[in-house]
Amino acid sequence: MMNRRKFVKTGAIGAGAIGLLGKRVFAYNSTEKFISNRPKPENRNFISPVIDDKISELKSFLPNKELAWMFENCFPNTLDTTVQYKELNGRPDTFVITGDINAMWLRDSTAQVWPYLPYCNEDPKLQQLIAGVINRQTRCILIDPYANAFNKEATGGHWQSDITDMKPELHERKWEIDSLCYPIRLSNGYYEATADTSVFNAKWKEAMKLIVATFKTEQRKDGTSPYSFMRKTNKQEDTVPIWGAGNPTKPVGLICSIFRPSDDATVFPFLIPSNLFAVKSLRQLADLFTILFNDNEFAIECLNLADEVENAIFRYAVPNHPEYGEVFAYEVDGFGNHLFIDDANIPGILSLPYLDCCELTDPVYKNSRKMLLSESNPFFFKGSAAEGIGGPHVGMDMIWPMSVITRALTSSDAGEIISCLKMLINTHAGTGFMHESFHKDNPEKYTRSWFTWANTLFGELILKIYNEKPEVLKGV
Repeated sequence: MMNRRKFVKTGAIGAGAIGLLGKRVFAYNSTEKFISNRPKPENRNFISPVIDDKISELKSFLPNKELAWMFENCFPNTLDTTVQYKELNGRPDTFVITGDINAMWLRDSTAQVWPYLPYCNEDPKLQQLIAGVINRQTRCILIDPYANAFNKEATGGHWQSDITDMKPELHERKWEIDSLCYPIRLSNGYYEATADTSVFNAKWKEAMKLIVATFKTEQRKDGTSPYSFMRKTNKQEDTVPIWGAGNPTKPVGLICSIFRPSDDATVFPFLIPSNLFAVKSLRQLADLFTILFNDNEFAIECLNLADEVENAIFRYAVPNHPEYGEVFAYEVDGFGNHLFIDDANIPGILSLPYLDCCELTDPVYKNSRKMLLSESNPFFFKGSAAEGIGGPHVGMDMIWPMSVITRALTSSDAGEIISCLKMLINTHAGTGFMHESFHKDNPEKYTRSWFTWANTLFGELILKIYNEKPEVLKGV
């Protein structure tokens, strides 16, 4: 299914409400509630006993049976339905589709396996699966560091007609900073969780150095870039102005991102949440090269670039909002123009503490959070069903469950976390799964019934609360 914005109507919640999860049928019935919507074991793509044990543990603990059912459906969804593992040249290789789109995004694939990292030492096969994701991401980056999504093989696809340097290995070629940050995040998290160095071979080093070179190129200090992108489309956010180069920027040390993590084109190419993510990723990369290879020269190159970008952020992208004071702008151009919004995808401003890009107590973040969770953010929607952030990717009045999950992940307030959980329970439209978005007044109007990143992120949230503040789950 190529259209990520296709609406799915589920019918009335209660007896007989039936829909599709990919090719798998789910049913929700007033007399038979909370029956697992997972595929049967023989139909699952991957089985991890430690993950199944954790699901049983949480189900026994959670007093809210609907929440327990949602966790059971969502947390293993990546393993159940989207991972495709094999060995290639004697090394693990894992291709991870997004769900209803048969392609692998560097961003989504990282996020989809991220919550399983703490369990790798208890399950060697799970560790190999995630090592395979890193190996596959390495291959993808070396094919094209500007691409965001890849085919399993060099088969071409729907977007081969895009006006850019397309290759048959690419599903889509939208340049997004975060697409290169997420593989660093996964590599760093994998090493911290396992101490396994098998994935950090010469090809991985080559890919990481290509990432840094691409970041430097996209600072566009000479005003140029080898990247451009245009698409024949009736949707403005799917193509890029100025003959595919993007709107003009003043070279101030920030990195251009022509697309957002929503896969929508930026207005001002200096996308600040992604630049902050790059700062964090570069520092992680410096640590990895120091520890693994004793490569101080490249580590210093990473740290210098991180410092340059960070300094530029606080000089050009922390303006005074007329109501909230100093806040992070979502996008800037270096000329003094700022965009005061947030987008539901990660990285966004709301998600910065989740990605360890700033502290929850950071005063600029706190001001930004207040602004973004209010009507001062044009993409914050409040309706009879829920409130949360959306974005132009789907359109007005459509809240993304991911934003509600992120709000809870970045909150230390028990009341706010409980409120977010109740909204998620009330808006899954009887499916037991997260969706891309739902209408603020009618959760039965939603997009993407099989969006695995959102499912796994929901599972990550429940585990985080269980591990840190289990009493909060008693209040739902």
